[in-house]
Amino acid sequence: MINQYKFEDGPELRDLFITVDDPESHITAIETFITYRVVTKTTRGEFDSSEYEVRRRYQDFLWLKSKLEEAHPTLIIPPLPEKFIMRGMVERFSDEFIETRRKALHKFLNRIADHPTLTFNEDFKIFLTAQAWELSSHKKQGPGLLSRMGQTVRAVASSVRGAVKNRPEMFTEMNNYMETFSQKVNLLDKIAHRIYKEERDYCNEMKEYGPIHTLWSASEEDIGDSLKGLASCIDRCCRATEKRMAGLSEHLLPILHEYVLYSEILMGVLKRRDQIQGELDSKVDALANKKTEKDLFSEEIGKLEDKVERANNALKADWDRWKQNMQWDMRSTFMNVAENNLRYYEECLATWESFLASQTVDLHVDEDSEDRP
Repeated sequence: MINQYKFEDGPELRDLFITVDDPESHITAIETFITYRVVTKTTRGEFDSSEYEVRRRYQDFLWLKSKLEEAHPTLIIPPLPEKFIMRGMVERFSDEFIETRRKALHKFLNRIADHPTLTFNEDFKIFLTAQAWELSSHKKQGPGLLSRMGQTVRAVASSVRGAVKNRPEMFTEMNNYMETFSQKVNLLDKIAHRIYKEERDYCNEMKEYGPIHTLWSASEEDIGDSLKGLASCIDRCCRATEKRMAGLSEHLLPILHEYVLYSEILMGVLKRRDQIQGELDSKVDALANKKTEKDLFSEEIGKLEDKVERANNALKADWDRWKQNMQWDMRSTFMNVAENNLRYYEECLATWESFLASQTVDLHVDEDSEDRP
């Protein structure tokens, strides 16, 4: 039996542990794709075993996300990495791309596992436990054509109606907050990528100077040792720069881009809440214009009022939880970047101070030798 552990940032006990690792490439006659091993360890009674191991491809994760959105339209579903890399940072199916995606998929599943509602979703359990053929069979049991058409019709009707008449002020404030947040986090994401690119170009250029000074030292007898020391300093600063770039790539860039995706998800959640509200508003308007069938309309309105209340309560609770997590993520990420920057500048400064001090000693030794009779 697996031991239970406490969250570092809360009193809850974790009883579900998920790891995404071991990517494998698969090549068929019509496509090339990657599968990932998903290992689950749990102490929950609703699971038949304490440990599961399955393999999943990216489209399986997409299926899970769509099922969660379908079951919980006003909960904030964690984002998935995009199917394709748009920035041209890395090539698809390169080792870097696969590792970046693996980390994002690992975070996606663990954010779901840590969510107080999503973690108990039946499709999530099936995703973690079913073998490939079982999952494929379960996928085919999706909503029927009429159900999908009904969802599409409601979405179109909602967009045609425009602004919701009776939207509570709280959700208008949420919408305004997310518009501002989206602008700011997208700007931060662009700036962070620009900084990373400039650091990479700087590091690549600086790497050329070390060998140049080493070669130069071979032809300058008087200053050869100084040139070798200079080359050594440049090499150490290059390594420190690479370490700082790794910190940006592993911590800052992923968290900023994740919240760029979160901003899109939040705007979608707010639209779905408005859609549910819009259904209620249209029924209320229809009832006001109806002289017959009022009992039937009243019953439908009562059900829609309950649906709106559930949607509102779910979003309000998830909103507070999301904001708290977002603020913690941003604070810890930028603190990590600041600490890495301090270590970088301290290391580079110490390197150059040591080199300059050695040159001062050598200079004094040379002067003393010249003063001797």
